[in-house]
Amino acid sequence: MSIRPFRDIKRKKTKEVRIGNVVLGNNNPIVVQSMTNTLTSNASETLKQIINISKEGAGLVRVSVPDIDSSKSLKEITKHSPVPIIADIHYHYKRAIESAENGAKCLRINPGNIGDKKKIKEIISAAKNNDCAIRIGVNAGSLEKDILEKYKEPCPEALVESALRNIKIIEEEDFFNFKVSVKSSDIFLSIGAYKQLSKITDYPLHLGITESGSFVPGSVKSSIGMGLLLLEGIGDTIRVSLSDDPIKEVKIGNEILKSLNLLNRGVKIISCPSCARQGFNVIDTVRILEEKLAHIQTPITLSIIGCVVNGPGEAALTDIGITGGGKDSNMLYLNGIQTSKLKNSEILSKVVSHVEQKAAEIEKNK
Repeated sequence: MSIRPFRDIKRKKTKEVRIGNVVLGNNNPIVVQSMTNTLTSNASETLKQIINISKEGAGLVRVSVPDIDSSKSLKEITKHSPVPIIADIHYHYKRAIESAENGAKCLRINPGNIGDKKKIKEIISAAKNNDCAIRIGVNAGSLEKDILEKYKEPCPEALVESALRNIKIIEEEDFFNFKVSVKSSDIFLSIGAYKQLSKITDYPLHLGITESGSFVPGSVKSSIGMGLLLLEGIGDTIRVSLSDDPIKEVKIGNEILKSLNLLNRGVKIISCPSCARQGFNVIDTVRILEEKLAHIQTPITLSIIGCVVNGPGEAALTDIGITGGGKDSNMLYLNGIQTSKLKNSEILSKVVSHVEQKAAEIEKNK
């Protein structure tokens, strides 16, 4: 059982683009990605972080390639990475060429700081020769000088003009395996740019509110900015840019998609904020359950409600539910049906057991 969405989001149908074994656009799932914060020249540490990021649910991982040691290191990293690697390139176009040759499956370039068309064409040639995609990464903080002079300051029109200019350059080289982003740290600027671009191009769009800050403000800004775009069917990949652990970026990205019913993965917990009516410690219970159920990838809904005010109603709509009662007497619901009473001390073990059993049944019947 799962909660029926009040409204299904109709996604814009974009061109299909392949990054390694990941296919974007069209009706393919939206992909969450993140970026390592290790020195890419340290292959073992970078690979370790990539593996941890992918375990959390990232389908793509980006790494910085600021120097030749980093691009050389990519050969070892891409050989063992469980997900396709995107090489992040700024200024030095040769790093892009080296990255493509050393196994990167996508090159993120900001044309505004790469330089002349000749260098961009060489990057495109390397991408063609190595079955590598490209992301045109337009950023409000690094627009081309002439565009910035024209508009006086970053604005949606400026970001879109930069994107269209570089789309044309790449298309003229008979290359079409690319996606586009028009990011800013300003929510309204980002939303405006993406909406305009979505109306005039069918290439997949990578969403993000760049440099959004630390965990709490960055998560909020990203949820608002990307959430509004995703609600309108815009977006094929997303990244939550936080000044924090990359794993947290993936967690928040997945939660954004799950909250919009754009991702069915793992246990979706519906829980109350707790109050004086709670029959058990809701906050600690939910925190522990999130840890104990993190390994479950099967989509399952679980409600943890501290009292009988909203508990039975929520439990009726979830696979498994707990409703708090008085005097150490809580009610367990399975598939929306009241089944048995539980003591506070039994909640964790019983919920984990039922979730794991439910997951096994679902997987067996696939």
